[in-house]
Amino acid sequence: MGDATGVTSVKDLFYRANGSMEAAIADIGSVGYEGIEMFDGNLADHADRPDELREMMENAKLELVSVYTGANFIYSDILPDELHRVHRAAELAKTFGAERLVVGGGARRAAGTTNDDYQRLGEALDRVTDIAESFGLEASYHPHLSTIVESPEELQKLMGLTKIGFCPDTAHLAAAGGDPAALIRQYSDRIRHVHLKDLRKEPFAFLPLGEGDLDMEDIIRAVKESGYDSWLMVELDSYDGDPRVAAEISKKFLDNVL
Repeated sequence: MGDATGVTSVKDLFYRANGSMEAAIADIGSVGYEGIEMFDGNLADHADRPDELREMMENAKLELVSVYTGANFIYSDILPDELHRVHRAAELAKTFGAERLVVGGGARRAAGTTNDDYQRLGEALDRVTDIAESFGLEASYHPHLSTIVESPEELQKLMGLTKIGFCPDTAHLAAAGGDPAALIRQYSDRIRHVHLKDLRKEPFAFLPLGEGDLDMEDIIRAVKESGYDSWLMVELDSYDGDPRVAAEISKKFLDNVL
């Protein structure tokens, strides 16, 4: 979710989750998760009252694992302002004790994507990595629908142009025609973070783990084979039912598989 200020001033644009963050944190904790990822904007909302958010997290027995942000990255004129925002996101992540910065982005131009766009994105993501590391954070790139890195071919174009880590999102990779388990195996040495969600292709819907078309068991096997032994973030971009119920379904599925 954007912020109207950011439409006018790019430096002020943040991502924000809809709804009550307090309710979301309580729900996630009550289902038994141990960590949480948040948008930079939701942290920015608590920047002047950090103890309030820390207390919510403590009550829910959750730690902040990662912070998500993103940008266009391909327009040289606004890149300094976008990197200013990434710097702010990294600063907030550090303030609230996160270990990781996750970024998405790479805009699609109305006139079509050029090879130079991948070059620019790769260079910008190297700068993002440096910003993250200056705050003691690990950076990873999250391929996402509607950006210039959706399909396996687009991911391949980018990966050789940047040093940033890879954050596979199982549903976004599959929705763009990729095989998530195969891509995790292909880039196993680059994985620094993982987003798990299921997908139904027809009619299209993001779903809790085990409820869609993806072979989640093979995906988790691929993650284990890669040597990645760290946080698995369960996520759902949108859901028709109760978000807490969705979180519970995914948690049960994951507990069984693990």
